[in-house]
Amino acid sequence: MTLDEIVGEMQKQADVLKPLNHIVLFDLGDDGKVLLDATGDEVKITPNPASDDAETTLVLSPENMMKLMNGDLNPMVAFTMGYLKVFGSKGIALKLSSLLDK
Repeated sequence: MTLDEIVGEMQKQADVLKPLNHIVLFDLGDDGKVLLDATGDEVKITPNPASDDAETTLVLSPENMMKLMNGDLNPMVAFTMGYLKVFGSKGIALKLSSLLDK
């Protein structure tokens, strides 16, 4: 799973992510980071952003990231099992979870 594939999948789901209305950083370890900015008129998805400034940071593997986006991994199960770590606002993470769980 490459960073480009993850960014591409996120861009496909941009309409679903728009209601989030927050900034989330996905830290994929050695594979890089992706910044999701859903605060403006358009959802902006930036691979390896210059700044890590986000309201919430989610730390997970690229494989689990794709599973979450494809609905193959429940976000609450991922969090409980330690596959997903949340830093910052847990409320934003829950909102993101509800958007992806459709």
